[in-house]
Amino acid sequence: MPANPTQGHVVVAPDKFKGTLEGAEVAARLAAGIRRVRPGLEVRELPVADGGEGTLAAALAAGFTRIPAKVAGPTGLPVDAAIAVKGEVAVVELAQAAGLARLPGGRTAPLAAGSFGVGQLIGRAVSLGVRRIVLGLGGSACTDGGAGLVQALGVGLFDAQGVELPPGGAALRRLHRLDPGSLADTLAGVEIVVAGDVDNPLLGPRGAAAVYGPQKGADGADLVVLEEGLTRWADVVRDSTGVDFRDAPGAGAAGGVGFAALALLGATMRPGIELLLELLGFDEAVRGARLVVTGEGCLDAQTLHGKAPAGVAAAATGAGVPVAAVAGRVELAEDQWRGAGFVAAYALVELAEQPGDSISKAAELAELAGETLARDLLGAE
Repeated sequence: MPANPTQGHVVVAPDKFKGTLEGAEVAARLAAGIRRVRPGLEVRELPVADGGEGTLAAALAAGFTRIPAKVAGPTGLPVDAAIAVKGEVAVVELAQAAGLARLPGGRTAPLAAGSFGVGQLIGRAVSLGVRRIVLGLGGSACTDGGAGLVQALGVGLFDAQGVELPPGGAALRRLHRLDPGSLADTLAGVEIVVAGDVDNPLLGPRGAAAVYGPQKGADGADLVVLEEGLTRWADVVRDSTGVDFRDAPGAGAAGGVGFAALALLGATMRPGIELLLELLGFDEAVRGARLVVTGEGCLDAQTLHGKAPAGVAAAATGAGVPVAAVAGRVELAEDQWRGAGFVAAYALVELAEQPGDSISKAAELAELAGETLARDLLGAE
């Protein structure tokens, strides 16, 4: 489905190029390249995210207001974070408070890292009177099952001696009793929707500890401890609520924060990119467009399983608009990316003059990619 060369605008809707460019900069650079070839063409920049890191930035670029908040980082030290608010909707990005990038000095703490700061961000959103909270999961430094998150919202977690548990997944092995406190009143009338792109359960070989623990510094012995802690956590939550969410798809997301959101916050879970496109107004932006341009750092097999570019391609194709992809690297074969709905795919590594330029000169190469695709798909003005 080729782009219509004479009618409509272009929507530039990339995810971040992890480690090199934020989504907003990718969008700006691609748009600049397109405008250089087609200066009279309307180009709308709409950076996207799939619920992980970059979700807050995407919301801000779409017109949400940044609300700063100082909260506990994954090891308890204070960090400067933020939420995004528009009307009665707030976007909370877990990575702002409990992300790997928030670890002091980058030193992992697999047994002690917690999600308390994420609960503080939710509390901040509630205090502003919002009625809907979109919770983006991804990039977590903790495997505490979301225990810290609910503690920040007033839930008491006690050992057999009645002592409040300290942060971290290891401490959950000592959990004896859960006191919901005023959680229900705090969240009354507030809808929480989790934006996630994983379907892992909380426990077992596909669970939060086994699959994601090593990324957070956990070795073999640590994984045993964390699995025991999460199992005890699931048992106590089941006994307290009468409902068992340990096997729910997505319960293992973000070190088990997905579990706490489902079991104790009454959250629903939706595919991240689907939810974010709705939140960012993608349907309206793409209406009447002649072309959509999306992308991410690497177009690979993971792209085909719910990552942002595939979601953008599906949504745009459903609206009858062709989609092109730009990535740092394209590891999919042509039949694969065409099968995913893309009419063209451009790799920065193929535009680079020297090895490594796709990283060090990513911004300039993104502009060049914008120029190239404009000539290929839109024609010169």
